[in-house]
Amino acid sequence: MNRQLIQGLALSLLLWSLIVPSLADAQSASKSGSAIDSISKYRTIMATRYPTGISAHRGNSQLAPENTLSTYMEVLNMQVDYIEIDVRTTQDGQLVILHDGSLNRTTTGTGPLKEQTLSALRMLSAGKGFGDRFQTERIPTLDEVCQLVSRWNDTHTKPTNLYVDCKEVAPAPLVKTLAHYGLLKNAVFYGSDETLLALKQVAPTARLMPSLKRAEDMPDKIKKLNPYAFDLSWPAVNETLIQQIHQQGIKAFADLLGPLDAAEYYRKVAQLHLDVIQTDYVLKVSQTLAEPTH
Repeated sequence: MNRQLIQGLALSLLLWSLIVPSLADAQSASKSGSAIDSISKYRTIMATRYPTGISAHRGNSQLAPENTLSTYMEVLNMQVDYIEIDVRTTQDGQLVILHDGSLNRTTTGTGPLKEQTLSALRMLSAGKGFGDRFQTERIPTLDEVCQLVSRWNDTHTKPTNLYVDCKEVAPAPLVKTLAHYGLLKNAVFYGSDETLLALKQVAPTARLMPSLKRAEDMPDKIKKLNPYAFDLSWPAVNETLIQQIHQQGIKAFADLLGPLDAAEYYRKVAQLHLDVIQTDYVLKVSQTLAEPTH
């Protein structure tokens, strides 16, 4: 084989090595753009049919580990109304996001989170069970989450708000952090009645959301907490109760998780005018409620 032919082949291989990744990137970008367009279409159609919003439970996107910055970015692109975050406190007083009190299930660590410093937690992966791609995912701090959501809201017409599950956190630093990023006003706070009462002392106008398991508990909770919303236990969800809640100027949220995280239940609660569905399957809710009704 002569030198000119070898040089020609080498040049062809070099050009191919440059072109193929570019084509792959373009195809990926095209798919991403197409997916975002589809989500926008679903949400637009859904809004004309139902007043129901969507909350991503633990930020679940099905594309990245729960309660991580990667999954929060995914559900922001899915145009959720709320992202639920579980706030806990480290041994050295730092606020971080993790559902379980133990590190065992979702991280490469073991034992109680509250016994670890933030620097120790930074050594762990929060991508357990999601393969190599998320090995470098870390337990996020509340500051990091707030920064991500705040920046998103600054560049998008439709804001996404935080649904704060107060797992193990003092009210003052929690309120201070959300206020710093301009996220306090529209955040909703879930926790025990005692936790929400303590929060109310620090932030009197905070949007409190106690649980409601029985209709007869509603008057006392309204008097004590003046809630923005109720988080309804599934057995309590019915048209009469939702109407009674709305008559008080209060919103109704409910978790549709596990076997309830299915199309038939999305349609049922949307028809009952539930204000927010909390789900592990954000896209499935949008798609279902955008479908024509028969």
